[in-house]
Amino acid sequence: MKKIVSIMIISMLLFILVACGNSGADQAESGKIVVSGKEFTEQIIMTHMLAEYLKANTDLDVEVKDALGGVFVLQEAMKKGDIDLYVEYTGTGYLNVLDEEYKPGMSPDEVYDETKKGYEEEFNTTWLEPLGFNNTYALAIRKELAEELDVKTYSDLAKHASKLSFGADPEFFERGDGYDALIAEYDTEFAKQVNIDPDLMYLAAKDAEIDVITAFSSDARIKQYDLVILEDDKKFFPPYYAAPIIRQAVLDANPDLADTLNKLADTLDDERMQELNAQVNLDKKEPEDVALEFLKEEGLID
Repeated sequence: MKKIVSIMIISMLLFILVACGNSGADQAESGKIVVSGKEFTEQIIMTHMLAEYLKANTDLDVEVKDALGGVFVLQEAMKKGDIDLYVEYTGTGYLNVLDEEYKPGMSPDEVYDETKKGYEEEFNTTWLEPLGFNNTYALAIRKELAEELDVKTYSDLAKHASKLSFGADPEFFERGDGYDALIAEYDTEFAKQVNIDPDLMYLAAKDAEIDVITAFSSDARIKQYDLVILEDDKKFFPPYYAAPIIRQAVLDANPDLADTLNKLADTLDDERMQELNAQVNLDKKEPEDVALEFLKEEGLID
């Protein structure tokens, strides 16, 4: 009898532990939301843009956790219910979180629809409508070096890679659509790989400290530092359209929230996002101030 009771107690404790472990993702407190984002400039701007927009257009108690980490850190935080809302990119979600295979030629809408469906089924997370800009990865190189080597495409670059250094943020070396997959697709290898902060790599490329970097296409420093974006002639990188993603439990607890956030859809294009990034990276404005100014200019807040 004691053995049976002991088994029952252990079973109940295991049930409670499992329930507690899953409760974060499935529960939400009405009237409260935690907004977060990744560690680079664009993401910090977007975190504050979402937060300030919600403060002005809802009665929610908005908490901000900016620059929390990369996609894997944020995804785990979403699963635990530690954060509720942030901006993600379709290609990142599709390839790295859902571990799906990108087929060259897939349209941005196809990638978005498949990613949205996968997140809903696996994580009970909803992709809201895209913001309008595509911040894809792009290989960038100094203009004078590109001319010296006569490279215009990734395939051209592959012929010279054994003599060049390659710089990227640490996450790129871990991603499914990252370094290992890139060099396999283009059948090459770089002489040296450098882990570098994404906000420092542009200057490093400009100063010839690194030859090739994985730039973000919406970053104004590409033009400012006279870097050249090479053509991804095998279409290795998928589309990376930005969209807010949110835990479904939070939407359930706040019924009008999805409609409110979807008013941000298509408010940004590639050029405008590049301008906002430039205001922080080149003009040295605070990301929160840039976000607020944009929202006011667009009539999204008073």
